[in-house]
Amino acid sequence: MKKIFLITLILFSFINASVASQISYDKSDFVPVYTVIDDAAYDIRYYSSNNFTGNRINGYNTPIAYMTKEGAKALSLAAANLRKQGYRLLIWDTYRPQKAVDNFVVWINNPNDDGDKDFYPDLKKSDLVKGGYIATKSSHTRESTVDLTLIKKDGSFVDMGGTFDLFSEISHPDYKKITKKQKKNRKILHDAMINAGFEGIDSEWWHFTLKDEPYPDTYFNFNIQ
Repeated sequence: MKKIFLITLILFSFINASVASQISYDKSDFVPVYTVIDDAAYDIRYYSSNNFTGNRINGYNTPIAYMTKEGAKALSLAAANLRKQGYRLLIWDTYRPQKAVDNFVVWINNPNDDGDKDFYPDLKKSDLVKGGYIATKSSHTRESTVDLTLIKKDGSFVDMGGTFDLFSEISHPDYKKITKKQKKNRKILHDAMINAGFEGIDSEWWHFTLKDEPYPDTYFNFNIQ
């Protein structure tokens, strides 16, 4: 009897999860970020091999950053704020197709492919799942999330005390063992994004999601092209 109850509970949970979220291929409500921010720079890492897998990721057919119209508008407010302070945005990732996330999962389950260890120098590959760095769902797939940093107006980098997708405590926004200047730079980015309507997370200083995202339960899966 307990076994039947457990199976029923698992099936009920699976059905609820399916109802709670959906996959969509409709890209009609999304815009390239360059259409609303004309001075941002781009280094779309998953279009290249310069990422933790060491390979280009499925779905990234061109290095264009897409967001919901609402997300892009909010990001333009942050960009305007930072521009007054002498900064521009450098964007690493925005919309991420579900097939790209699936690509990460396939990679994590391949024992013969370590990818690029520079991105997780102090961890085992299996630790990337335990630590929450790799998951089957991503807020990026809902298309109102952005990974970004600051650069100066001349294009030179601003020191944040760590780089994109470095799977380490160093990447935590409140990491203490960085310089005062690096802390200040992180705060400048954080404050601009929060004031524009985004929320951060406690594991990645570069990651922000629109607080009132228009598609909180929808995961998109069209190619970036």
